[in-house]
Amino acid sequence: MRTSIVFSGMLVFAGMVIYSLANIQFVNGKKWRALADSLSTRVFELEAVRGNIFDCNGNLLATSLPIYDIRVDAKCAAFKDEELFQNSIDSLANGLSLLFKDKSASDYKRTLVKIRKDGNRYFLFKRKISYQQMRAMAALPLFRMGKYKGGFLVSERNRREKPFGLLAERTIGFKQESGSIRVGMEGYFDKYLSGQSGKRVMQRIAGGTWIPIDDELMIEAQQGNDITSTIDINLQDVSENALLNTLIENDAEYGTVVLMEVATGEIKAIANLTRVSEGNYQEKYNYAIGECVEPGSTFKLVSTLSLLEDGFVKPETKLDAENGEKRFCNLTMKDSHLGTGIITVQEAFEHSSNVAFAKLMQQHYSKSPSKIYSHYKALGLTEKLKLQINGVGAPVVKGPENKSWSCTSLPYMAIGYELQITPLQMLSIYNAVANNGVLVKPILVKRISQSGKVVKEFPTVVLNPQICKPEVAKQLQNMMEGVVLRGTASSLKSDFYSYAGKTGTAVVANNKRGYLAGGKSYRASFCGYFPAENPKYSCFVLISQPRKENYYAAKVALPVFKEIADMVYANALNLHRELKFTNPNNTEDLPHFTRVDKQEIKTLLDQVRLSSHFHSDSIDEDETDWVKGEVQDNSIALQPEIMVPSKMPDVRGMGAKDAVYLLERKGIKVEVQGMGKVKKQSIAPGTPLRKYQNIQLQLS
Repeated sequence: MRTSIVFSGMLVFAGMVIYSLANIQFVNGKKWRALADSLSTRVFELEAVRGNIFDCNGNLLATSLPIYDIRVDAKCAAFKDEELFQNSIDSLANGLSLLFKDKSASDYKRTLVKIRKDGNRYFLFKRKISYQQMRAMAALPLFRMGKYKGGFLVSERNRREKPFGLLAERTIGFKQESGSIRVGMEGYFDKYLSGQSGKRVMQRIAGGTWIPIDDELMIEAQQGNDITSTIDINLQDVSENALLNTLIENDAEYGTVVLMEVATGEIKAIANLTRVSEGNYQEKYNYAIGECVEPGSTFKLVSTLSLLEDGFVKPETKLDAENGEKRFCNLTMKDSHLGTGIITVQEAFEHSSNVAFAKLMQQHYSKSPSKIYSHYKALGLTEKLKLQINGVGAPVVKGPENKSWSCTSLPYMAIGYELQITPLQMLSIYNAVANNGVLVKPILVKRISQSGKVVKEFPTVVLNPQICKPEVAKQLQNMMEGVVLRGTASSLKSDFYSYAGKTGTAVVANNKRGYLAGGKSYRASFCGYFPAENPKYSCFVLISQPRKENYYAAKVALPVFKEIADMVYANALNLHRELKFTNPNNTEDLPHFTRVDKQEIKTLLDQVRLSSHFHSDSIDEDETDWVKGEVQDNSIALQPEIMVPSKMPDVRGMGAKDAVYLLERKGIKVEVQGMGKVKKQSIAPGTPLRKYQNIQLQLS
């Protein structure tokens, strides 16, 4: 009996346990699972602030700006207090409507009332707002009570911004949030820019929403390193605008420009624009470093270097250009401008004779083609450049052992066909010649730093200390100067500075159908350096498939180079030639001026070495800031211009800058129309001054 009772009791107890388990698992399972979820915690990563990218002068090219998501906790004290909530809701809704101007105050009020009614602990109220908007929200009723009492929850994220917009956009690059695509400097230096993530413990509440538990359990993220690039944003702006104007004018498919410092290999500007519609271009691909193309006649520099270096020719060597037409195997090669017969190598280079260089290459390298290939290797043309950026194009430069090598390879490679290299590789060769034979590696980033302390530097790297004999480098420099003085680039030579280079106009192959299928299209390029006598910058310009009549490099690519060189020269005093000063023999050569800043005009006159002196019988020199100039005995007498403080000054004849400066110092608001010197002023000189006075200046 006792055994039966105990056994029965155990069965009853076991039944109760099974019933309770079934009740928990199936009947109330949803409730208890939600409770379990609400009590679970997890460690989340905190995104580090990404490092900045600067240009060489410290201007921001890319930076991370904070953006904020605002959530509301409807279980906080302020939302539970009925009287406080009702007294504050109208003011809060009003303030939100005025701040964001996206909804009416009544709409905001309805939203807040619903949040309170639902008892939402982590309601997403606003996304991606600025710091100023976040601070303004934090000052509104209820929210000003803070995180715990007012339910105002703030989470910060970072958004990548490029202050200069599209300038060098592809070179600066980007990194996708997933990290799968990394472009430009942003991608290549991602491990330095990313910093170190922090950690925060968060709890999942009912509904699957995660909220932070305690700020004391948070490990702060460490900001990423900053990068200082070689890009000069001013030169980048000049280069991109010059390229864009030419692309629009010629309705070209795409174009690229690279400006590099000769001695260091630092890339100062790199622009790449692709046609998206008529007159509309964007930075979609980095052609300068990624696009391998047939260089055309710009490659004749490499052919000339090889011939001179091996001693086969000299610049004065004569050859028969065969009137600009010759057959190689089954193909007829022509010069764009038919030759006259016997010409020198110098003349062949200056006027870009295809036949001349094809003949020379065939004559001297047909028995030992591996010799010319060794020159290509020494110049680094057979391997892709190791740059501080992703997506570098791999060149296609074949040797005699290549399966596609044929009897046309030597003559056509001589003039830049049957091979493909990137624009930057071509520029590096021209840069080496300008650098007296020293081949340097192009660089985009100078240093990496953390909080102002240098972490890593990238000095100039010499890839080949001597690509050719010094005398050959000098000969090549003279030949490229000849292109500008007498050859294909002579139409745009400058009277103010010298430059050297080589034009190139290549026929673009139409995919697998060859060069003649569907009508010809062209690729115009110019590669050179300036100033010619003391090279500071080298530059490559490529314009692909211009749709207008002019497709020759001298008409399409050279103007871009010239515009960039003009702007660089105008803003770099160290490139200017020394002026030869002479003393004027008669006073008619001396300038006259009225009402100018005394210190500025004295500095200017000293710089151009014109004699000047202060002349006044009634006032000391230190008592006036403004003077006029009159010629006296081969000298300029600076006479004081007295400005009465309470009277409207006479600014007629003054430059706009001086006139505006003088008037605004007197509290006058100035409106300027036109350009030049002040011709008329709307308020007569000598008129008594009034507060908040406006004046219109008409310039000449």
